[in-house]
Amino acid sequence: MDADSKLPAIAVCGPFGAVKEQSSGLYAQVLAENGFLTIAFDPSFTGESAGFPRYMASPDINTEDFQAAVDFLVTNDDVDAEKVGILGICGWGGMALNAASLDTRIKATITSTMYNMTRINAKGYFDEADSADARYEMKVMLNNQRTEDFKNGEYAMGGGVVDPLPDDAPFFVKDYYDYYKTERGYHKRSLNSNDGWTAIGTMSFISQPIIAYSDEIRSAVLIIHGEKAHSCYFSKYEFEKLTGDNKELMIIPDAVHTDLYDDMDIIPFDKIIEFYNTYL
Repeated sequence: MDADSKLPAIAVCGPFGAVKEQSSGLYAQVLAENGFLTIAFDPSFTGESAGFPRYMASPDINTEDFQAAVDFLVTNDDVDAEKVGILGICGWGGMALNAASLDTRIKATITSTMYNMTRINAKGYFDEADSADARYEMKVMLNNQRTEDFKNGEYAMGGGVVDPLPDDAPFFVKDYYDYYKTERGYHKRSLNSNDGWTAIGTMSFISQPIIAYSDEIRSAVLIIHGEKAHSCYFSKYEFEKLTGDNKELMIIPDAVHTDLYDDMDIIPFDKIIEFYNTYL
């Protein structure tokens, strides 16, 4: 490390079901090359992070994961504790906003191709399962699975990205397959590249909404999404809730969801770096 003064720092995580060797590591590396001290981390119970049970998610614990990364950065001798930001990709974009609404040490937050994982779990894609009956049937299925898991003494796996890819798969499934199941993005520790979360791994998201107080975030926020991403509605909705003149929404023309995972010609790193330089 060649810095002769304390550095601004950024914690990076995502996508949901990925590992740090995938998208978050790429973002962290580029930011490090541009003068930031960065950390890309695996969430609790996944990748190289410890903890049992494995391959489980939690709105509470995963928000705490971001805060734990901030703990590490603000106490690091090489970091300016007043210049710490976070960046969340995909489902970790929602977690990043949740953390920003809670942790006043975070001075700037960027979300890229964001998902709100509580919304998707409770309402389905495009809110198509947003009814009490649909949620009830899902909860019956998941609780029956819990019983079977307890009887068997192990967790059934939910499966990662579908493989082989059906001919009639929706575009967004093909989009995920193209990243997680090919040389482009496959990693042996990635949940999405392999057996996925446990079958009940995201159950708690159904009744624990995140980002409840995003309208009270006083620090800077930049929300980035692809125009043609199936998930773009998450970012547009969450941006409308934000207040203050330090909030920005950037829509990338023609980009789909996974373009913002790794496409160096599409990820707006110039804007990302400018934003952090402005607010950190």
